[in-house]
Amino acid sequence: MLKWFRRKFKKKKAPPPEVETEQPPPEQVQELPQVEPLEPVPEAPPEEEEAEKSSLWQKFRAGLSKTRERLADTLGELFEVDRLVDQAFLEELEEILITADIGIETVNRLLEPARRKITLGEPLRTKELKRSLREEILRMVDLPSPPFPPEASPAIIFFIGVNGVGKTTTLAKVAWHLEGRGFSVLAVAADTFRAAAIEQLETWGERVGFPVIKQTPGADPGAVVYQGLEAAKARGVDVVLVDTAGRLHTKYNLMEELKKMVRVAGKVIPGAPHENILVLDATTGQNAVSQARLFGEAVKLHSLIITKMDGTAKGGIAVTVAHLFGLPIRFIGLGEKMEDLAPFEPRAFVDALLP
Repeated sequence: MLKWFRRKFKKKKAPPPEVETEQPPPEQVQELPQVEPLEPVPEAPPEEEEAEKSSLWQKFRAGLSKTRERLADTLGELFEVDRLVDQAFLEELEEILITADIGIETVNRLLEPARRKITLGEPLRTKELKRSLREEILRMVDLPSPPFPPEASPAIIFFIGVNGVGKTTTLAKVAWHLEGRGFSVLAVAADTFRAAAIEQLETWGERVGFPVIKQTPGADPGAVVYQGLEAAKARGVDVVLVDTAGRLHTKYNLMEELKKMVRVAGKVIPGAPHENILVLDATTGQNAVSQARLFGEAVKLHSLIITKMDGTAKGGIAVTVAHLFGLPIRFIGLGEKMEDLAPFEPRAFVDALLP
């Protein structure tokens, strides 16, 4: 994941000079200048990658401080003494994990190996249980994910979710990350229903430096998507970020509108959208599970962005959604700044989550 930050460019060799078929007189022959061979683009030194790892770990640790502190107060006391695990211990551990917004189904999966051992009468110590708990959480969140942005030209990415999760702001932060890696970005203001949504995206575009394709408020979102993708093809843009309306996942007509936008994208650019990102607000807790389920029934979801992780003591919701739906987490919001939308790194996340 850390190599996500870099986009390597290959230098193009200059075309060879044209050679005339007739040789000029000897006195007119000019000696061609010596051309030095191009050097390959160097890889980042190991110390730079280690610094990135350390910085990312610190960012996750700071952003997840509320969840970490809650777990530290409870798990720290529970695991303080290395002793044999019994049924009462597992029940107490289950309650602690649920209070961190790890859903009951996910908690059962995490504790299943320990329960099996106890049932069979095999000894299990708290130190071993804690280690296996960390490893199992890591397996749940360390899911295989294709390259980002998708390998398409242009790559079309839809931002999906309910009102208030921060889709527009998140889109702008993703654009900032992509432009920092050398990609050209265009945004499509397909949220034509929310008051001032178009203006908000335009403001972000001016601040970050990406163009915005828009129509008037109340326009057909499908028509805006069509116009935006045609513009992207004409301009040779690398990545198109589509801001969709924040719709309640329980509203049938709005979900149908989302399906229509996806169909329009596929007609303009075969295979589009290449990635549908569901944006979830960590502070909504288990409601995020129902959002993921219902949006997933309407359109194919490819990945997650979880915002406002720094504002909740229940950061376990990231584990739950990744486990239940098998969706890789692209980014996690750990603050208000552009760089606080951090590319997700599973091991750094688990290290920061569990004391």
